[in-house]
Amino acid sequence: MTDTVSRRSALRLLGGAIAVATAATSGLTPPAHALDRPEAGAGPRVEGLIGKLTLDEKISLLHGATDPDPLGQAGYIPGVQRLGIPPLRLADGPAGVRVTKHATALPAPVLLASAFDPDLARRYGQVIGREGRALGQDVLLSPMVNLIRTPYAGRNFETFSEDPLLASDMVAAEIGGIQGEHLIATVKHFAMNNQEKDRDSIDVRVDEQTMHELELRGFEAAVGAGTGAVMGAYNKVNGTFSCENKTLLTDVLREQWGFEGWVMTDWFAAHSTVKAIAAGLDMEMPDGTYFGTALKTAVKNRSVPERHVDRAVRRVLAVMDRFGLLDGSAPPRPERDAPAGAAVALEVAKAGATLLRNEHRTLPLAPGGTVAVIGPTGTLPFVSGGGSAHVIPDHADSPLEAIKSRAGKVTYALGEDLFGKAIPASALSPAFAGEGIQVGAGKTWTYDGTLTASEADQWTFVIHYSAAPTLRPKVLLDGEDLFPLAPGYGEYFSGGLISADPDGLSVRRKTLSLTKGAHRLQITAQGGDAGQLFRLRRITGATRAQDVAEAAKAARAARDVVLFAYEDATEGLDRTTVALPGNQTKLIEAVTAANPRTTVVLNTSSSTSMPWLRRTGAVLQMYYPGQEGAAATAAVLFGESDPGGRLTQSFPADDDHHPVAGDPRRYPGVDGVEEYSEGIHGGYRWYDAEGVRPLFPFGFGLSYTSFSYEDLRARRTRRGLEVSFTVRNTGRREGVDVPQVYVGPSPELRLDQAVRVLGGYRRVALRAGERRRIVVEVAARTLSSWDPKRHDWVLGTGRRTVWVGASSRDLRLRTNVEVGT
Repeated sequence: MTDTVSRRSALRLLGGAIAVATAATSGLTPPAHALDRPEAGAGPRVEGLIGKLTLDEKISLLHGATDPDPLGQAGYIPGVQRLGIPPLRLADGPAGVRVTKHATALPAPVLLASAFDPDLARRYGQVIGREGRALGQDVLLSPMVNLIRTPYAGRNFETFSEDPLLASDMVAAEIGGIQGEHLIATVKHFAMNNQEKDRDSIDVRVDEQTMHELELRGFEAAVGAGTGAVMGAYNKVNGTFSCENKTLLTDVLREQWGFEGWVMTDWFAAHSTVKAIAAGLDMEMPDGTYFGTALKTAVKNRSVPERHVDRAVRRVLAVMDRFGLLDGSAPPRPERDAPAGAAVALEVAKAGATLLRNEHRTLPLAPGGTVAVIGPTGTLPFVSGGGSAHVIPDHADSPLEAIKSRAGKVTYALGEDLFGKAIPASALSPAFAGEGIQVGAGKTWTYDGTLTASEADQWTFVIHYSAAPTLRPKVLLDGEDLFPLAPGYGEYFSGGLISADPDGLSVRRKTLSLTKGAHRLQITAQGGDAGQLFRLRRITGATRAQDVAEAAKAARAARDVVLFAYEDATEGLDRTTVALPGNQTKLIEAVTAANPRTTVVLNTSSSTSMPWLRRTGAVLQMYYPGQEGAAATAAVLFGESDPGGRLTQSFPADDDHHPVAGDPRRYPGVDGVEEYSEGIHGGYRWYDAEGVRPLFPFGFGLSYTSFSYEDLRARRTRRGLEVSFTVRNTGRREGVDVPQVYVGPSPELRLDQAVRVLGGYRRVALRAGERRRIVVEVAARTLSSWDPKRHDWVLGTGRRTVWVGASSRDLRLRTNVEVGT
């Protein structure tokens, strides 16, 4: 027998109170009239406004426009002043509110998720919600809940996990925090937007079971948490663009889950008028290419019924009414509480700090000791990633200074040059002042000469410039444009750290093999309206070797070494390898050879390979830790805070051993098509199914103390399973543990199932010697599989194995439980 456990829930924010309603669903195919019936969330006020709106006014609510009083936000909907419908301002915000003013730069969402603490995610959302309203915003374009499917995806730092349960818990809690402050949340990117490469055109081919069991669970949780808006993705899903995909936008989102908010496109992700609005798209951003004049024409020629326009307007206005924006009942905009935001940022960064290695008691560092700090991000704090995740922080302190405040003697070595050194005048003919060409307003500066390389070497050319990207100096080497402009919107995407130098100039780099001898160098720089300053620098094999040698010398002279390693990720670009960029592998090898008491602190976006791992004393994963990252890192390094984070994604050993390795059809796609042929076996499930050993497994993380588990019990309940066990701190100091419950497959389901899946977890802090009884609820949904024949969830009955462990591979307790109907 099977038990249908499909549920839909909607959380409605009414005057600040949250009410929960649930109703059963069945199937994916809606009644023929489903697109035409009124939205359940629309009240008399909304219906009255729709009756008074002209067609032009209705359409103006369905696409972006230019803000007459911009606040630096991502989008703007003008509203209808004559009827009291206020404008909407929409801001990016995965890790803080992205406008042109200062905001709390929170740690990256992947670091938040590493804490395995939904309550912390709620408070994270509260900070963003309050600040969004304080900064004049109405809609937040966040959170992102797409799963981490490939380690190469450029936005892995913006999302939560490879596991659907953890991602669901995080997104629901964060939305609760955001919308509890009366800021409308927008969950994104619906759906299957798991990479940046070819994201605007790739066609994701994925079966129904895989889609529902993995990617869609987080979006369903967001709908259950009452998200006001959903953002459609760029990519296609099974042949149809996401923003005009009726299966996603109507059959799943509205009919199955009961979503009552509105669906907007990602920026420039619309592809049609008639097809899109019929499929369930409500709003085009950031302009009205398809939902402006084209929509009006379609209504006039009757290719789009006006009731479809009314439906979309109704959805937008119903959410605005929910949040008190139509009748003035929304609370007044608050002031920013920067100290409170900073306190949460610090707490999240410390809670998510994940210790991956700690040999010979390398950590915690002893206060007052001798420490060598190495690496560019030791002095340049890595606050956030690039693209839409970049926030202007209130401050960004240097990790070096934070370490100095705790250690005795501290030295510093660069190790890895990010910004280059001046090209010697002797290499240029004629010579020019490459360290600072000032081009006056309206002027043009040109150079046509020779660059001579004394030997064959790998050069990285680095240009620093003060103008807008369209006035970036043009540099040709032997006729090749080293820094071409990215087409259109591509210039928006840049990294979070190394795209600007310490004095604020924009930076671009180009690495190539330079042959010995003379090369023609041509430069054209324009001053524009305000003039500009630019520099041309270079990094060579010789300068890299010198930087490494100086770092190794500093390491030998210190008792302990803290080496900061970086990777600069951004929206719009995928990584090309899981290895550290630049010369960092050689740097780490040289430094650890000089001093094995080296702690490598990783400011990276996602999983990282570590061929140098066994040479290190410790490895601390901090991802992008936000504006309080320096203080949080130092607190963990010196033992003021226990590293309580656990990995939300598996770390592969190298580029050849992970779920999408070796098969271009899985990633990045072939002929515009990408196949999710791994099926439901994504993330740690793939490692288990294939018997591949990851470098570090999902859920892994060390503490400065130790824990034991005992007395495991599991019993069936009406809601799923109740799993209980005892955790004991067996060490000598207080610490944080995250015991995890995993559940094996059902012997009675004839569907593809994973070796085991995460069923639940609990973050717990214990004093030395303390023990605590832990109870974890495993939901019926986690015990179920999606049956593509029934188009529904079915409970996996029979004898199920339950494990408790410290990671997906460190499973210490095991029992069996009968799951019945």
